[in-house]
Amino acid sequence: MSRTGPTPRPDPARTVALDVLAAVLGRPPRQLEDAFARLADRAGLAGRDRAFARRLVATVLRRRGQLDGALAGYLRYAPDALAAQNLLRLGAAQILLLETPPHAAVATTVALARARNRPEAGLINAVLRKLAAERPELPDVTRNLPAWLWRRWGATYGEDVARTVAAAQAEEPPLDLTVPRERAAWAARLGGTALGPQTVRLDRPGPIEELAGYAEGAWWVQDVAATLPVASLGDLAGRRVLDAGAAPGGKTAQLIHAGGDVTALDADAARMTRLEANLARLGLTATTRIGHLEDVAEDGFDVVLVDAPCTATGTLRRHPDIPWHRSERDVCTQAALQARLLEAALARLKPGGRLVYASCSLEPEEGEALLAGWCAGRDDVTPVPAVADPPAELGVLPRGEGAWRTLPAAIPGGMDGFFFAHLTKRG
Repeated sequence: MSRTGPTPRPDPARTVALDVLAAVLGRPPRQLEDAFARLADRAGLAGRDRAFARRLVATVLRRRGQLDGALAGYLRYAPDALAAQNLLRLGAAQILLLETPPHAAVATTVALARARNRPEAGLINAVLRKLAAERPELPDVTRNLPAWLWRRWGATYGEDVARTVAAAQAEEPPLDLTVPRERAAWAARLGGTALGPQTVRLDRPGPIEELAGYAEGAWWVQDVAATLPVASLGDLAGRRVLDAGAAPGGKTAQLIHAGGDVTALDADAARMTRLEANLARLGLTATTRIGHLEDVAEDGFDVVLVDAPCTATGTLRRHPDIPWHRSERDVCTQAALQARLLEAALARLKPGGRLVYASCSLEPEEGEALLAGWCAGRDDVTPVPAVADPPAELGVLPRGEGAWRTLPAAIPGGMDGFFFAHLTKRG
């Protein structure tokens, strides 16, 4: 581990990773995807460098608690500066989790510290060298969760199940592709596995844009759990469908392939632009609108899908910044918004029409408890069975009439935590 030459220059991928962590964990915090896209584009990262930077950042965020716990054994006190903390995390993640050669992990991290004129460069060098030499075991996986979230999951699901969820959320997820046509052929061509109603799962895919079928729009990226709310609707030929909270468009594409005449609605103009680009690549057409569900003038839809804004605590595998951007207060705030969206959705549904509510949160206040409270004492809406139940292979849990929940640890490789339910509007 002794240094035999000058310290190497910091490489662009690790430089971007450090800057993204500063944006995500700083004040005010930035969302991971937005920060990464902006900073990686500015640095001109592409291909494998971009993929490595993204993987490095995601690993630090998923395993932040464990990495900090391992580093604490080599520090008399943690550095006050966020930049120094993040440099230590980047080095430790490469050494303990990403199988980077130890000398490269140490040298590149120290080079980056020196390039940023960090006074802690010597400390970072010493700590990472000791870490690489001793390779301590990581602390318990629950350290990666804020205390409030671990407490809630333990109370809701029991500590054993909560621990398996925490472990699943800490792992790098596979890539799930929704393949609406010729799935078996595409699974063979891509070297993937067929899963659920329409999914092909790839364990080590490489850059998405370089995969066969991307340019011709044969598939789109979508977690297998996220496909289930639409798959449970069955054939939609001739049905008018309102997709509320539609961006980035995975469920919209499913609805179109199921035969629906789809109006895709989202309040975020930038996300709607992304949806339109995704539909264009897939060769699909929908009516797109920017705005809020409460402002939609039309009614009489056969189906309204509410993909509700939520705390998204079921998606930590793919969005590892979420635990560090949420608080327990957000659960109540989102639940109040979701109840308003249900009212607005019901008003735009025709009598006898079907309302599907979906939430990628593991919190019952945004799922089972929300629906039970909203439906209690009403005579204008009632739960109904799904048209198509989820495949048994996915281990989806029934939660009453037409209601289902997925858990991240239910299958090998995991899946997002979702709740979805079917309701009908009485005449």
